[in-house]
Amino acid sequence: MGRSQGTLEADLVALITMSCDQLRKHWVETEGPPTPALPEPLLRRLLAQRLQERRHGSLSATVVRELERAGRARRLRGTRRSVPLTAGARLIREWNGQTIAVEVRPDGFWWQERAWRSLSEIAREVTGAHWSGPRFFGLNRRA
Repeated sequence: MGRSQGTLEADLVALITMSCDQLRKHWVETEGPPTPALPEPLLRRLLAQRLQERRHGSLSATVVRELERAGRARRLRGTRRSVPLTAGARLIREWNGQTIAVEVRPDGFWWQERAWRSLSEIAREVTGAHWSGPRFFGLNRRA
């Protein structure tokens, strides 16, 4: 599957028909050993990417750095830690002048003399709107 043997499209189509062993052999022939320990679909995609990079060029170092920076910033921004809930814990939330006190039980939650399956059900009952229960009670916080 070299440059002289056909078009990029033909080479990519050939990858689709290869078995896992053929893909690994092709990797060694084109990239050198060792073959990455990847599942067959990912190895096929990686080989396709390498083919395209050889024909059209890869991303510039500046673009790669910028993508890595953006990825790190997004991961940090999206990092959350959850507070673990154990039976017997009480969750307290003030909402429109009303104190909401929920007891955590092994099989769910207890609020207003009634068992509830989830905190989201309680939050919806309190607010009249769809809420994430853990978010409503402040259990998901930025790290």
